[in-house]
Amino acid sequence: MLQIFCIILLLHVVSVYSDASLHILTIATEETDGYTRFMRSAKAVGLDQQVKVLGMNEEWKGGDIALYPGGGFKINLLKKEMDKYKDDKETIVMFVDSYDVIFTLGSEVIVERFKKTGATILFSAESYCWPDKSLASQYPANQSGKRYLCSGGFMGYGSSMYNLVNHEKVDDLADDQLYYTNIYLNDDLRTNLKMKLDHKSEIFQNLNGAQDDVKVKFDDSGVPYVENVEYNVKPAVLHGNGVSKTYLNYLGNYVPKMWTKENECTWCDDNIINLDRIEETAWPAVTLALFMIRPTPFMEEHLSLLANQFYPKNRIDIFIYNSVEYHTQHIDDFLTQFSRLYRSVHLVAANQTMAENAARNAALNHCLEKKCDFYFAVDGEAQLVNSRAIQLLVEQNIPILAPMMIRPMKLWSNFWGALSHDGFYARSEDYIELVENKLRGVWNIAHIHTCYMLKGDRVAALAPLSPYIHEDTDPDMAFGLHVRNKNYFMYVSNRVHFGHLLNADSFETNHKSNDLYTIFDNQLDWEEKYISKLYAKQLEADTKIEMPCPDVYWFPIATKKFCDDLVAEMNNFGDWSTGSNEDARLEGGYENVPTRDIHMTQVGFERHWLYFLQRYIQPVQKKVFLGYWHDVSSPSSPCVCDVCLHAVDKPASVRPVLVCLIRFNRKRRLRVAVGILWDATSLVDS
Repeated sequence: MLQIFCIILLLHVVSVYSDASLHILTIATEETDGYTRFMRSAKAVGLDQQVKVLGMNEEWKGGDIALYPGGGFKINLLKKEMDKYKDDKETIVMFVDSYDVIFTLGSEVIVERFKKTGATILFSAESYCWPDKSLASQYPANQSGKRYLCSGGFMGYGSSMYNLVNHEKVDDLADDQLYYTNIYLNDDLRTNLKMKLDHKSEIFQNLNGAQDDVKVKFDDSGVPYVENVEYNVKPAVLHGNGVSKTYLNYLGNYVPKMWTKENECTWCDDNIINLDRIEETAWPAVTLALFMIRPTPFMEEHLSLLANQFYPKNRIDIFIYNSVEYHTQHIDDFLTQFSRLYRSVHLVAANQTMAENAARNAALNHCLEKKCDFYFAVDGEAQLVNSRAIQLLVEQNIPILAPMMIRPMKLWSNFWGALSHDGFYARSEDYIELVENKLRGVWNIAHIHTCYMLKGDRVAALAPLSPYIHEDTDPDMAFGLHVRNKNYFMYVSNRVHFGHLLNADSFETNHKSNDLYTIFDNQLDWEEKYISKLYAKQLEADTKIEMPCPDVYWFPIATKKFCDDLVAEMNNFGDWSTGSNEDARLEGGYENVPTRDIHMTQVGFERHWLYFLQRYIQPVQKKVFLGYWHDVSSPSSPCVCDVCLHAVDKPASVRPVLVCLIRFNRKRRLRVAVGILWDATSLVDS
């Protein structure tokens, strides 16, 4: 009988918690990115029908609360709405901000936790006393948890909430948090209203000063949740107050159910455009803005990838800013071949005087003049290898979106996951997982650069601000600051592979064939340009390396472009040796087997050549000469690397090819000969 009574009592307690009605009020004067996220989160936890928005499409009269105290306008909006709750002692009314708030749990949990506090009015709590620090000493002592009131979230019974907001008249420009703080610090008022603070964030989690305590975790089914690890609680409401808004953006990438291990990004297709269902003549107009800011390798390939984008060129207006004389010929060649295919082309050439920030602002205005639907900014370092990159970004239909691009085998990317307190780079907790594509989706991040797309309405809102200018900051930093100040979200997508970034940090332009020297910094692009597509086949176990004569093997290794660039580099240097035994370049000054040649050291290419031998020749050597390994880059294995000049008669129709011969001499010392041959039959006689 006792067991039956306990079960009935338990059911009764649960029903008390779940029967209470919860009404949610928020303030929003416009539908910002933050408001859209707020409503999406409310819908995800089943609260969207309980939310009432106050002030929509009204003029905001509460001052600039991002910089100064203010927000009394919110209290005055609440006063009007709370009239209906004047005598309502049953309904629970919650107020939360909207632009920087996310719901993570539903009504039942919120009501249950509120009732357990025994409060009539419950305010969220934070680490800092704002806006009047001098009031900190007047707060009641608490044994643990956050001590100070925050007005970004609070709740209570209807009649008590009515009394709270109607305690006294408030100016629209007065500070709302100070208004509530003064009431709380009055012992009589606090007691009469039964006001309490949510010290341990069981309902309201303010993130400012608590970021280290709040973590994203996953349950056994792969669904994310947020936990305050300090208090071992899962908050129901997240508030990105103060400087914690970028951390809220990070959390909002996962909760509530924005990303799961089973379905990955659950909202990414919400507003997508399917261009395949639209005639190409009606595709959105794109302004493609290209920026050559510094000497950059593989520019010919960069422009070729852009020209190969699967997007109708008659729907693209091109704006090119080139401040580098080195790239003038690259651009001229590109325009000669393709300019007539685009809707329009505007060039700011290297001989024109225009600063980078002015050029970037001019590109936005050019987009407006062309009545663009989308603006796509691409710097010279961005290699868009995905031929549908523009189409995919347009289809994603997000106001500010960057394709994720990284330097291959590095962590350097075109986005910042977080910001430091002084507004510079900081690494988000999931940054490495994002750049390594362990997590795929569309991510709300802190900063983008180098390659990104804006919708036309964002261009129209930002262009009048000259967003690439702010005091003495770099243009990309100025842009990010203006975007964040407008409360616009920036996203990066790694749903598919879009491409990668080049490393131009140490790129030199004093050679004839400058790309040839970038094997260390840009190996992926170097291989694409200079290594034969047939090379990888030689490393497969079932591929037999050809042996034209005993102990001599030959195989394809490099492209014609490699041959052309290597020969051009040597001819540009031009100081071929005489072919006599006397050679001042050698220690001792004597050459046993003289040839007309140029040493790799003379053109600064020896280190690159030795790496070429080690990375591409040595794996084949190990395959054909089992058990023998020779490290050509070792100081204990000195060698002379050179290009020899031989006078040969060649048919005009035969193209040069680069081949490699490897063999061991009688002393079992590896001999490697890599040659540009005009007639492959001469291999047998080599």
